[in-house]
Amino acid sequence: MNVEIKVPSPGESISEVQLASWLVEEGEQVEKDQDIVEIDSDKATLTVAAEADGKIKLMAKEGDTIEVGSVIAIIDTEATGTAPQVKKEPKVQTDEPQKAPVPETKSTEGREARPPAEAAQKEKAAETELLLSPLARKLLKEAGATEKELFDFFKTYRIGKEDVSFFLQNRDNAPVPPAATATSWPGGRETEQQKMSMLRKKLAQRLVSVKNETAMLTTFNEVDMTAIMEIRKKYKEIFKEKFGVGLGFMSFFTKAVTEAIRHFPKVNAQISGDEIIQFNYVDVSIAVSAPKGLVVPVIRNAEMMSLAEIEKAIKALAIKARENKITLEDMQGGTFTITNGGVFGSMMSTPII
Repeated sequence: MNVEIKVPSPGESISEVQLASWLVEEGEQVEKDQDIVEIDSDKATLTVAAEADGKIKLMAKEGDTIEVGSVIAIIDTEATGTAPQVKKEPKVQTDEPQKAPVPETKSTEGREARPPAEAAQKEKAAETELLLSPLARKLLKEAGATEKELFDFFKTYRIGKEDVSFFLQNRDNAPVPPAATATSWPGGRETEQQKMSMLRKKLAQRLVSVKNETAMLTTFNEVDMTAIMEIRKKYKEIFKEKFGVGLGFMSFFTKAVTEAIRHFPKVNAQISGDEIIQFNYVDVSIAVSAPKGLVVPVIRNAEMMSLAEIEKAIKALAIKARENKITLEDMQGGTFTITNGGVFGSMMSTPII
């Protein structure tokens, strides 16, 4: 019996999607509910799971634009267990060395040297804290490599599929050069073209549209953060031990926003036609830089949350965003938005709604 895997509807008004990446190979044995493909709409990245056990036949290629409801794969359920699963060699990038991705260095800048015991603890934690997509984990597993080896190679927790491919090609060689090293240009006048994802195209269209349709205002104010920095420094280890999550600045920013809105509730409102809708709750949208573009997931009822609850919510949403698992529901309904350009080294920035 053949089971067809069709493109699900990501939401209203969306008629087509883009096939982002296959998480399985042609002819591979798959299990029911196993994630098999990632699909990009103009609003989010969705993961589609197998609907039955069996051998899969892929009917579309990565990068294809496909209509909602179209068949993208067929699972032969009668082939379950009849053929051994072929061990696939991991896909690797064939680009020239200078085009190979290098790890970000901002995650390690400014860190103090750690004692051996703490460093060992950090390495052990890497196996559970690495932010890897399902396909990246699959490539790693097929190559017989561990997450600890990957962490030791890059010394960062944010690692993409391309980074894994680069690691598999170069793990026996010297470590990659630091990101600050300038890329050597070939000396010609060649250009490179990359197809934009549907999400990135929609983001570009909406950002330009919103900028033209809304009244933009930017104001910069200086705030003394000394007390907050001292509190964080004094209690961050105790906080992490007690709640299992780090104490960052974003939870303080979020808490400050919810308290300020209590005093100035009209800021937490929306114009609909000729009416102003006043919200008696605060759903805070947090801007997160994801591999395929900026996404803004929402923390519901932030006004009722503690610092620890806010930190846990931010961490969960950030991981979902970086693994491309953010859903439309995660991004809908925000009443106030926070974005922190400081993580990119900015002193000041002007976000677009």
